[in-house]
Amino acid sequence: MTTTVKENILEKLNSEPKNLWKRLLVTAIVVMLVIWGSTSLNYNGVTEKGATIAGSIIRGIVQPELATLFDFGPNGVPKLVLETMAIAVLGTIIGAILAIPISFLSATNIVPKPIAMVFRAFIMLIRTIPSLVWALVWVRVTGPGPFCGVVTQSVCSIGMISKMYVTAIENLDTGVLESLDALGCNTFEKIRCGVIPQLMASFISTAIYRFDINLKDATTLGIVGAGGIGFPLQEALGSGKWHRVGSFLLVLILVVLVFEWISNHIRNRLARGRS
Repeated sequence: MTTTVKENILEKLNSEPKNLWKRLLVTAIVVMLVIWGSTSLNYNGVTEKGATIAGSIIRGIVQPELATLFDFGPNGVPKLVLETMAIAVLGTIIGAILAIPISFLSATNIVPKPIAMVFRAFIMLIRTIPSLVWALVWVRVTGPGPFCGVVTQSVCSIGMISKMYVTAIENLDTGVLESLDALGCNTFEKIRCGVIPQLMASFISTAIYRFDINLKDATTLGIVGAGGIGFPLQEALGSGKWHRVGSFLLVLILVVLVFEWISNHIRNRLARGRS
C-alpha cells in the first residue's frame, strides 16, 4: 500500500508541467525592472534642516497645541475633523449608491457583452484619473469647499466600488435563481430573495473599505481646496507651527485608528455571516 502511494505521488510530480524557464524569465524581468527603477533614485541622505523639521513634527504630536485641540470654532480641530469625516461619509454613500446601477450594467451575466464593455470602459476612465487630479478639476467647477470634496470622493468611489460590485455580481450563484424560477417567483421576488441576500454582505463590505480610503484621502484633497482639515494643516506646516501641526495629526491618527478598528470588526462579522 505504501509503495502504491509513493508511486502515485511520483507520478503526479512527474506529470506536473515544467515551468522552470518561465519562473526564471519572470524573475529576470522583475530584477531588471528593480535595477532600472533604482537608477532614477538619487538619495543624498537627510539634510540637517529636514531632520530638524522631522523632530519638530514629532515633538508637536507629543506636545500638541491644546488651544487648537479644544477650539470648537471654525478653525479648531474638532470642527475641521468633523468636516473631513462628513466629506468621507457623504462621498462614500453617494458613490456606493451610484455604483449599483453602473455595476449591474457592467456585468456580462446581466446585460449583453457590448453594453457591459461600454460601462466597464467608463469605470476604467474614472479609475485612471487620480483623486487629486479629480479634486483639481472639481475645484474649478464647483469652487473650493466641502462640496467639492464630496463630489470628488463620490466620483472616485464610483470607479473603485463599481469594479468590486461587478466581481460580486458575476459570481452570483445562478442555481438559487433557477430554483426560485422553478417555484414560479416573479422578477422582483427573485431579486429580493435570490440576488440581494447574496450581494448585500459584499456590497456593504466594499463600501466600508472605500470609506477607510476616503477618510484618509479627504485630508489630502483638502490641501487643494476640497474642504476639511487638509488646507489648515498645510498652512500650519508652511508657517512652521509644529505644535498646531501636532494637534491636527494627533486627532487624525486617533480618528483613523478608531474607524479602522470599527470597519475591520464589521467586515469580519459580515464575512462570517453574522449580523
